[in-house]
Amino acid sequence: MRSDNRLLGIWLALSAITLAQLGVGSVAGRDVLTPNAAVTAGAIVIALVKVRVIFREFMEVRHAPRSLCRLTDLWVAFAGVSLLGVYFAGTA
Repeated sequence: MRSDNRLLGIWLALSAITLAQLGVGSVAGRDVLTPNAAVTAGAIVIALVKVRVIFREFMEVRHAPRSLCRLTDLWVAFAGVSLLGVYFAGTA
């Protein structure tokens, strides 16, 4: 039962992060099609935090060997660097 409460809390936290991400994405008074590097980078970072939490809690990587934990963290870091690199290279 304790595990169910933990997962419920994590799910609620992920839902709150999603709502925060929607808030970051909707900057008041700005044209929707105007690119904004800070908003885009913020959305990517928030998404990567959510991916890491999902890896750890819902895919049971938290109880996996350290090598798998580090591998998933490296994947998240690589995905973040790749996404941000492509975005900023495209805007330059």
